[in-house]
Formats: sequence, C-alpha cells, structure tokens
Amino acid sequence: MRIFLRRSPDIKKIVYLSLLAAQAIVLSIIESQFPVSIGVPGIKLGLANIVTMVTLVFFSYSDTLLIVLIRCVIASLFMGGPVLFMFSLLGGLLSATIMWIMLKSMKKLFSLVGMSIAGSIAHNVGQIMVACFIMGDLSVTAYLPVLLVSGILMGCFVGICSTFMVKALKKLNLIENI
Repeated sequence: MRIFLRRSPDIKKIVYLSLLAAQAIVLSIIESQFPVSIGVPGIKLGLANIVTMVTLVFFSYSDTLLIVLIRCVIASLFMGGPVLFMFSLLGGLLSATIMWIMLKSMKKLFSLVGMSIAGSIAHNVGQIMVACFIMGDLSVTAYLPVLLVSGILMGCFVGICSTFMVKALKKLNLIENI
C-alpha cells in the first residue's frame, strides 16, 4: 500500500476538513428550511459561509474550495438538483475566491466582517450570472440591487458569527497545530 502513497496523509487535517464539510452541509440544509421571501428569489441567510470563512482562516484556499464543492454537491442532492447546484457552486466559488484574496492581500484593511460582506456580494453576483446564462436574458439583473442590500446584511451577520467562531477556535488551539 505504501507504494501508492508518496507521503502519508495528514489524518488530523482530513478529520477537521470532514467535520467542516459536514457542518457546511447541515447549515445549508437548515438554511433551506427558513426561506427568506420578500419577493426576490435567491436571498438566503448564508449560514454555510461561516464554515467557508473559518476554513479560509485555518486552511488553504484549495481546502476551502474543496469544502465549497462538497457542500454544493451534497446539498443540491438533498434540496434541488442541477440548477440549484449551478447557482450554489458559482456563487460559492466566487465568494470563496474574493474572501481569500481579501484575507491574503488586504487583511489589515478589512476584518472578517468586511470580507464576509464582500463574499456575500460576490455570491449574489455569481447567482445573477448563472440566472442570466440560464435565462439567456439580462433582465434578471434588475434583482441585483435588492440582492446586494441583502448581501450586505447577511454578510455582516455571517462575518460576526465567523469572527466569534475563529476566536473560539484559536483560543482552543486545536486547528492551528495542524
């Protein structure tokens, strides 16, 4: 068996990432049970992005993208199929990328709350891009102002929750030793 493995896998890291992926999936499913209906489709609480933020802080960008991909695949199997998968995946990847760029290059300028707001807005822009592609029409961009306002509000909430979670995990000193 050792012939096929160039280096031994870091079991502790795999366990932590698996737990984070499970948390993201559960938060996505819970979130789907509380639809926010103000007449504009696509508004969500974004609770799974708490896990994305925590993963960005403690793990690599590629680990974060893996968590986003796993969450999108499994959550779409439970809740909505390929269309939901496309909305979720593009929004999640765009959001994680923007937050990672901000975390790595603008950490001194923005707190986790600011990064979360930017990620939430990026997620909404990604959703609009998918909607434009699916519908073949730019008229769905009319939803963007409402989505941006909700993105700011929900991003602020997610950022505050992420800040508390990161502080608690740093205090426990479990993940940083990986």
